[in-house]
Amino acid sequence: MNTTFSRRNWLRMAPLTLPLSMAASPTDLPLAVAETFPTQPPALVREMVTVAHGKFPRVRELVEDRPSLAKASWDWGFGDWETALGAASHTGNREIAEYLIAHGARPSLFSATMLGHLDVVKAFVAAQPGVQRIGGPHSISLLAHAKAGGPKADAVLKYLDGLGDAGAIPAVPLAEEEMSALAGVYIFGDGPADRIEIVFNRGQLLFLRQGTIGRPIYHVGDRAFYPAGAAAVRIRFAGSVLTVHDPGLVLTARRV
Repeated sequence: MNTTFSRRNWLRMAPLTLPLSMAASPTDLPLAVAETFPTQPPALVREMVTVAHGKFPRVRELVEDRPSLAKASWDWGFGDWETALGAASHTGNREIAEYLIAHGARPSLFSATMLGHLDVVKAFVAAQPGVQRIGGPHSISLLAHAKAGGPKADAVLKYLDGLGDAGAIPAVPLAEEEMSALAGVYIFGDGPADRIEIVFNRGQLLFLRQGTIGRPIYHVGDRAFYPAGAAAVRIRFAGSVLTVHDPGLVLTARRV
């Protein structure tokens, strides 16, 4: 019998604790169990959703190592949840989407739309009238998912276009000069991370906190905005004061 094991295979087979009879030197013991165990490591979950936007080789590596990552979901901020399959769907990456579904990802209205499954999309709309108005990750519309699907989704695109309300809800116009004037750093505490940066870039305002990815914010009128993927949240500007109204939280910050 071959009794040679790689360190990686041994760690997979080893129990979390060893009986005293098997005690060995510290270097022979399994790696420490993470505080987040048994939940999946957050860094891997985030990476999985990130690479599902278009890096198929890395998607395959991650899923082969941890099959449950095919179902991974990440909150990019304010409850803007995105699954790995959702990422592949709004970017039109059919190869990644089909791979994820084959490995346990849960199909959705958005994946069906991008993949061109017209009967499925029609069934959704018939079962739940108005569902076509629900935005996907980052508030990306169902119609945009159909466009991302390319020629194979043309029939779905034509159907959704005919409904008349499957596209994005346009933001209330706000002059670029006014948006630019809102940019700056807003402080809400004494700690080094107690700050929000509002960035104006290429006609779009972004809400940014240290260590996070900037969230696009969309004007709904009277200098009030909602962040991508979270239409119920309000970010309001009044003079040098920024106020965030998130369910369960009201945060006030002042520009410096």
